Amino acid sequence: MTAAAHHPHVHTAVIGGGYSGIGIAIRLKQSGTDDFVILEKAPRLGGAWRDNTYPGAACDVPGHLYAFSFAPNAAWRTTLPTQPEVLAYLEHCATRFALRPHLRLNCELTSARWHPDQGRWRLGTTRGTYTASVLVVATGLLSTPHVPELPGLDTFQGPAFHTARWDHEADLTGKRVAVIGTGASAVQCIPHLQRRAAHLDVYQRTAPWVLPRLRRRTTALERAALRHVPGLPRLLRHTAYWGRELWTLAFLRGHPWARVAAAAAAHLHRLLHLRATALRGPTRPSYRVGCKRILLASDYYPALRQPNVDVVAQGVEKIGPRTITTADGSRRPADVIVFATGFRVFDPPISHRVTGTEGRTLAEHWAEGMAALNNVTVPGFPNLFLLLGPNSAVGHSSQVLILEAQLDYVLACLGHLERTGAQAIEATREAWHTYRRKLRDHTSGSAWATGCDSWYLDPRTGRNTALWPRPVFAYRSLLRAFRPQDHTLTGRRAP
Repeated sequence: MTAAAHHPHVHTAVIGGGYSGIGIAIRLKQSGTDDFVILEKAPRLGGAWRDNTYPGAACDVPGHLYAFSFAPNAAWRTTLPTQPEVLAYLEHCATRFALRPHLRLNCELTSARWHPDQGRWRLGTTRGTYTASVLVVATGLLSTPHVPELPGLDTFQGPAFHTARWDHEADLTGKRVAVIGTGASAVQCIPHLQRRAAHLDVYQRTAPWVLPRLRRRTTALERAALRHVPGLPRLLRHTAYWGRELWTLAFLRGHPWARVAAAAAAHLHRLLHLRATALRGPTRPSYRVGCKRILLASDYYPALRQPNVDVVAQGVEKIGPRTITTADGSRRPADVIVFATGFRVFDPPISHRVTGTEGRTLAEHWAEGMAALNNVTVPGFPNLFLLLGPNSAVGHSSQVLILEAQLDYVLACLGHLERTGAQAIEATREAWHTYRRKLRDHTSGSAWATGCDSWYLDPRTGRNTALWPRPVFAYRSLLRAFRPQDHTLTGRRAP
């Protein structure tokens, strides 16, 4: 008998067992709600931190900011936690808050359709059918790897895999390894690959802005102080929070001094490591600092300088059985290909599986670009809440800060339903359109609108549909005040 047979109806169905899914589950528990399930397609919880097991995978923000404020962690072994540390923290949260009975592993959502006559969602999964009054999509934006459709890729005779699907069985020792892409995962894994490969080719389309990665191991005394000194975790969290908020000044309009300071720091970091080498030219960014995500790495430039590494500043044209051909016609041998090419941000698979009141899927509703009121709710999709969805990414601070604001917003919506006795809530179209216009206004004149090709911008429209274009505190302030007038209520709950 399937899990669905035991739970044909639940109040809340959460799709995804990563940070967002675990976060909303904890907050539901804390609010006194126990009638929910977490549907996770994988055999283990963890989301992106379960999937990204490439060498060097780690967090770019301090651990004090990357733990939930309602579940602080004194056990971080490093100031910028590694992937195993973050995954262990999520596992700990699931156990501490008794979430495991609510988990349905190996249970992938295949369809979700709103039934207005019943006032509930009907969910098809790989483990049977559920119905739910509330649907929370907690899959995020960075869950589906993007592998470019390069001619000849299917003919390649060696291992070829994405960093988010790392092939730990592939033997890289003594091989000619090609890394395609120079984004966040690339700068973390390249130093490790350089030490194992006989030769490493780094295929770079555009040079990234890179700042030093200021990371160190924490001491036993520090960890003990975090456990026993009242108020210390909160103090360190606030210090890290406001320190990171200062970064946004380099990206927003009206602060040229901050932009110049950030660019100067990155150039100095690059020149100190690549002085008197031919790499100084190819590694110089050609776009405004902040237009793409600024990367943190102290060992990336030293790895590029090693004699077994070549930076190939050409786009990849096609793949052969054992070669890679670039746009200038050059062919280079390769035994292994590692794709560090990001994720399917603008056409997430989940958007094709969720159907609202008008018989349209989210993907159809988003034909001109993803958008949600307060980045969470969408008109035409009652009782649907998106976590870390459209315009929720931040490049300077912790996603957990954005997520926690969204968790409180979801609870505010559910509380409004409870107080009014209504059956469903959704964003009004007027509020949704107004919010979209405000996001465009905030993006205008910022670093993110200066013309570079970044994953923040929808390639179909050129509009920013992924990034929150303001400081984090502005978003948290926005969601702190729930506005009933921005929402439509429908139906009445059965007694």
